[in-house]
Amino acid sequence: MDKLDLKILSVLQQDGRASLQSISDKVGLSSTPCWTRIKRMEEAGVIEGYTVRLNPQALGFNDTVLVQVTLDSHSDNTLEKFGEILALIPEVLECYLVSGDYDYLLRVVVKDTKDYERLLREKLYKIKGIRQSRSSFVLRTLKKADLPLGV
Repeated sequence: MDKLDLKILSVLQQDGRASLQSISDKVGLSSTPCWTRIKRMEEAGVIEGYTVRLNPQALGFNDTVLVQVTLDSHSDNTLEKFGEILALIPEVLECYLVSGDYDYLLRVVVKDTKDYERLLREKLYKIKGIRQSRSSFVLRTLKKADLPLGV
């Protein structure tokens, strides 16, 4: 990875739909070497894929909830099964195994508090092995950022 690679990544973070010509112009390369660098970064796993950012509120998901979860057991089997079950719950957007007072931090989107109560009853509370959970509703997002590439 050199400065040109980082510039390419920065352009793609800002606009994943940027044309090859636009990326090339912004980083000061011709199209062929720019394309070669992008393909190399895709193959190396630096670029994991291309996606679109959706506005949750525009789609009716008005609340984001951060859920701290503590499990009864920390066996490999328990952790694996917990992850498999969470993968099947579409409202769970992210799940992190963390250090500290609890085991997992989940980021969940729901339509409203009633929808969250439904999610708890129908899905989360039915997962075996959860000892405790604590929920915090996000009141406002102060920062959303791309990776700090130093470009």
